[in-house]
Amino acid sequence: MTRPLFPALALSAGLAAGLTALPAQAFDLENMSEAEREAFRGEIRSYLLDNPEVIMEAVEVLEERQADQQAQADEALVAANEDAIFDDGHSWVGGNPEGDITLVEFMDYRCGYCRRAAPQVADLLDFDGNIRLIVKEFPILGEQSVMASRFAVAVLQKAGDDAYKAAHDTLMAFSGDITEPALRRIAGDLGLPADEIVTHMESDEVAQVIDANHALGRKLGISGTPSFVMEDQMLRGYLPLDEMQRVAAELREEG
Repeated sequence: MTRPLFPALALSAGLAAGLTALPAQAFDLENMSEAEREAFRGEIRSYLLDNPEVIMEAVEVLEERQADQQAQADEALVAANEDAIFDDGHSWVGGNPEGDITLVEFMDYRCGYCRRAAPQVADLLDFDGNIRLIVKEFPILGEQSVMASRFAVAVLQKAGDDAYKAAHDTLMAFSGDITEPALRRIAGDLGLPADEIVTHMESDEVAQVIDANHALGRKLGISGTPSFVMEDQMLRGYLPLDEMQRVAAELREEG
C-alpha cells in the first residue's frame, strides 16, 4: 500500500537534511501515484523557492565532490607517468636540484599567462629555496611558438644549462615576431653560435623532445599553458605566488 505524503513542514525538513537521510519507510518513491508525484514535486518546488540557499549549498557540495574526483584522477595520471614527468633526461632542471619538492611547468613562449607566471615562479624559487624546477617546452600556439621552443631546446642541447636559462628568459620577455633573423640576433646577443643553433633547430633530436612533451601532455590531459605538476598534484592554469606557496606548504605537511 502506498504511504501518504509527509506534510509540507516535514518534507522541507527532509530536503534540508538531504532526502537520502530520511528513513526508508517514510514514503515509497517507486510506487507513488501520478497525483502523489505531482504533489511531491510541488512540495519540493515550494521548499526551494522559499529556501533558494539550499540550491547553492548543493552546488557547492557537487563542486567539492567533482574537485576531489579530479584530484584523485590527476594523482593517478601523475603516478602512471612519473618517469616522463620528473626524469625525462631532456628537460632543463633549475631551482634547487636537491629540493624536497619538484615543480614541473609546461609552457609556451607566446602564451600571455606563461609570461605572467614567469616572475611568480622565479619568486617562488627565490623565496622558498627548496624547490626543484623542470621546464617542459610545450608549444601549442602556432608556428612561432614551435620555432621559439625549437630554438630553446637547440640551445640546451648545444650550449648547456646556463645558456638555456638565458635563452629561455630572453624568449619569455621577447615582444616581437619569432623569426629566424630574430633568433639569430638573440643567439648573438647571448654569445652563442647562431649558425650552429639555427641549424640544430631542425634536427631530429630537437623534434623528438617537443614530440615527447606533446605526447606526455596528451596523456595528462593538458590542453593549455601554463600547466604545472607539483609533486603528485596537477595545477592546471596560471597560479599566483601565494597559491603556489600554499600548495607547497600543504605537500610538506602531508609528507
